[in-house]
Amino acid sequence: SLTDSSVLSDRKRREREERSNIVLWKQPLVTLQYFFLETLINLKEWTIKLWHRRSILVCVLLALAVLTATYYIEGAHQQYVRYMEKKFFWCAYWVGLGILSSVGLGTGLHTFLLYLGPHIASVTLAAYECDSVDFPEPPYPEQLVCPDEGAARGSVSLWAIVSKVRLEACMWGAGTAIGELPPYFMARAARLSGAEPDDEEYQEFEEMLEHADTAQDFASRAKVAVQNLVQKVGFFGILACASIPNPLFDLAGITCGHFLVPFWTFFGATLIGKAVIKMHIQKLFVIITFSKHIVEQMVALIGAIPSIGPSLQKPFQDYLEAQRIKLHHKSDSGVPQGENWLSWMFEKLVIVMVCYFILSIINSMAQSYAKRLQQKMYSEEKTK
Repeated sequence: SLTDSSVLSDRKRREREERSNIVLWKQPLVTLQYFFLETLINLKEWTIKLWHRRSILVCVLLALAVLTATYYIEGAHQQYVRYMEKKFFWCAYWVGLGILSSVGLGTGLHTFLLYLGPHIASVTLAAYECDSVDFPEPPYPEQLVCPDEGAARGSVSLWAIVSKVRLEACMWGAGTAIGELPPYFMARAARLSGAEPDDEEYQEFEEMLEHADTAQDFASRAKVAVQNLVQKVGFFGILACASIPNPLFDLAGITCGHFLVPFWTFFGATLIGKAVIKMHIQKLFVIITFSKHIVEQMVALIGAIPSIGPSLQKPFQDYLEAQRIKLHHKSDSGVPQGENWLSWMFEKLVIVMVCYFILSIINSMAQSYAKRLQQKMYSEEKTK
């Protein structure tokens, strides 16, 4: 029995190594072929699931038909329809970015650093420059301008800026909470069915449970601490793990699913922790970091660097000046309006990270299909 277990463990290790080599930069044709086949299988499975839930699907389609008719029929209600449309797409945009940040699909897209953080920073800089937060209602990334000169202005408080970006920040946090559900459902389904899924994270979790008392390195002790906190404290343990930047939170989802923690206990604590507590911590950090006096001090410190300081300082000064001009509609000013190399680099960084995210999805789905083939081969060998 021990020999069979050792052979099976070695086989699984070899299969994982084989799957890890199925990536676009090593086997492009095989990877693309497996990706398309896995996509077709997933589409087939989703179609079957929708057919089994066709009553729910019919209700959703009828609701969409009513909403479509309401959208296109003229009347006094159109002003409310346009308002709700704008709010819905604005919220859906940030929820989607939050899901992409935490759902994984091979790797997470760091949408806070790429989208939400810069958005909060731009609102903060604009608020201090305009001495007001009376910008147009969202969405306003391309329309962020100071109010008219005659509008009432005063000192901008930290709380006013927090309130200005609260909707998009909380929607992003809610998206990250939704993205944490797949590990929970995977572990819960495995525990209820008694089957052991061939999932690396779940297998690592089970090994951690077996060797919890003998954990030596810091990473293992941290994982055991998270598992114990969630298991013993329950709702407040999950809330504590979700309320701080925690790269081990996937383990909390697996732990809750494995120990059959009720769905609303897990999701409620995760939603409150990520969309309310953690988001306010992150917002305050970005707003304080990009407040006017701190930004000026940072630019001055860059200029104080020997030899290369002034050359590094100039693009930051040009960028800040261009933003001030844009906020005040002074497009006819003598300050050059050409693209700053700092913004050019950031745009290219966003493109590179999005492309890497897409490549990671392709590789992950191709490896999932390879796992299907390996499992099929193993099943055929057992039946012989």
